[in-house]
Amino acid sequence: MTETLFDKDRPRRVIVAGGGAAGLIAAWRAASRGASVVMIEKNSRLGMKILISGGGKCNLTHAGSMDDLRAQFRVDEARFLNPAFHRFTNTDFLAIMHAHGIATLARPDGRVFPVDGYNAHDVVAALTRLIETVRVVIVTQAPIDRLVIDGGRVRGVQRGDLFTEADSVIVAAGGSSYPATGTTGDGWRWARDAGHRVVPLRAALAPITLARPRPEWSGVALRDVVLRARVSDGGKEYAHWRGDTLFTHKGISGPCALGISREVGEKLDGGLPGGGMLEVDLAPDHSFEHLQALMRDQIRLSPRRTIGWFADGYLPERLRSTFWDDAGVDPNMRGAHIAQRDLNRLIRFVKGWSLGGAHSVPLERGEVVAGGVALDEVDSKTMGSRLVEGLYFCGEVLDIAGPVGGYNLQAAWSTGYLAGEAAGAL
Repeated sequence: MTETLFDKDRPRRVIVAGGGAAGLIAAWRAASRGASVVMIEKNSRLGMKILISGGGKCNLTHAGSMDDLRAQFRVDEARFLNPAFHRFTNTDFLAIMHAHGIATLARPDGRVFPVDGYNAHDVVAALTRLIETVRVVIVTQAPIDRLVIDGGRVRGVQRGDLFTEADSVIVAAGGSSYPATGTTGDGWRWARDAGHRVVPLRAALAPITLARPRPEWSGVALRDVVLRARVSDGGKEYAHWRGDTLFTHKGISGPCALGISREVGEKLDGGLPGGGMLEVDLAPDHSFEHLQALMRDQIRLSPRRTIGWFADGYLPERLRSTFWDDAGVDPNMRGAHIAQRDLNRLIRFVKGWSLGGAHSVPLERGEVVAGGVALDEVDSKTMGSRLVEGLYFCGEVLDIAGPVGGYNLQAAWSTGYLAGEAAGAL
């Protein structure tokens, strides 16, 4: 049975499959160009993953230049994103927010959020109003079964016994992280059925479960540290991130864990036991030599003072006894009695306290998924499929994954804009 949802007064019909970040901008842009647009979303509401962005506060984008943003992605991804990032910038997106009454603020680290009093729900409401103003038809609780492709071009989508015919289909169905939000990998299945190659999937921006978890530390945070991943204890570093590290029942989360999770997952998948070794630098602003001089000065001034003051200043109370046990140094020892080798060992632990190896980087817990529709099969200037005429991809369904900090949402806004612009062109 054929379903008619389009505006008969508009000559071009576009289906947007997915009502998340990329889909919302794609639908708006396509309709702004004069197309009749139908957005089909499997959930009961739009923007489910936007609602959990930044812990519900919504990290809208990053405040750097678009070249700076692009440089945060891997080389092939950055090259692919270049046209999109310069066609629809962070400034362009924030102008939409401001026009809908949502003031924003860039934090010192460049991450942009709505000001206090506004949150992710307000962002989704603003984007919903945006597409309603250009008469996008919104259909929710409507999972798509498959794309209908015939003769090398897309003809529409099938939902049960309902066929919705269209001139173009934009796949903006997201990835497979946080499946409770409806991101169950549908877009990748449709892409494969259309003949596209899907790069193997792994978590990015995900918590890391540890081989030796510390459930008794759950909820404890290390503030402004550097989390490093090495191929072995004392071996070559292959990833690091500065920020906060939060201990969970099974491992670690927070910006640092999310920041290195993609690389750790790749090492695990590549067969490196434990992904090597994770260590935390508790004093990233100070070199080993600086800390050494600081301790010597303090010992000279207060030789009877116990050395516990040194590391305890960097550590929450619940972590201190384990730290001192691992370091093998007695915190109750007076400074005048500490041997040079013990002093050096203590400083080495402050600069690189081992958390052991990783057990896994769970795909279902990732804010973003690495892998997806192969970029060489998509036109970076239009987001159009190189294999199927009238088919477009945008957002997380593509093989793109940037770091934490608003980069991935900007990639969604920008690629959605290009897809909508091309699909909606008369």
